[in-house]
Amino acid sequence: MTAAVRQLLETLDALPDADKHQAAIEILRRATAEASGDLPEASLVEAADELFRALDEQEGKHAAS
Repeated sequence: MTAAVRQLLETLDALPDADKHQAAIEILRRATAEASGDLPEASLVEAADELFRALDEQEGKHAAS
């Protein structure tokens, strides 16, 4: 992972949950729009699953607080 990606993820982690969600959607939209050719459906499903797991984890942390 490059330093730029690490910095982007750290910045994303510092955002409020609603902003994280919007940013994640926009990143996925841009990544799929700019990709040459079609992305395999399995890759998109995996990315979505990972996003939802992360959001669920964040919700769980806030519910426990």
